[in-house]
Amino acid sequence: MGLVYYGYPKCGTCRKAKKWLETNNLDFQEVNIAEAPPSVEELGKMIATSDLELKKFFNVSGTKYRELNLKDKLLTMTDEEKISLLSSDGMLIKRPIVFGDGKVTVGFKEEEFDKVWTN
Repeated sequence: MGLVYYGYPKCGTCRKAKKWLETNNLDFQEVNIAEAPPSVEELGKMIATSDLELKKFFNVSGTKYRELNLKDKLLTMTDEEKISLLSSDGMLIKRPIVFGDGKVTVGFKEEEFDKVWTN
C-alpha cells in the first residue's frame, strides 16, 4: 500500500508537509480531508498504528472543535463515538495525516517526517 496524505489545501502546515513529501520524492495519494475525511475504519487503523492517544487526532485549535465545545464533551464520549465524530467532519481532525507502509504521522514536524518517512 502506498502513502496517503490527508491535508487541507488552505492550511499552511499541510502545504509544508506536502512540499516535504514531494521534495523527498515520496509517492503519495493526496486527499482533501475536508471533502473526504478518513472513514471510521481508516481512522481506526491509523490510531492503532500510531503510538498516539486518540485525543491527539483532534484539531483542538480548530473553529469546529471550539464551536462544538468538544473539550468538555470528549471527556464523556467513548472511543467509538470519538472516532465516529472525527470521520464525520475532516475539519475536526488534526492535519496533515500521512498514513501508509505501517506508519502514520499526525501534524507536521520536519524532524519527525525525516525519521518516519525516509527510512
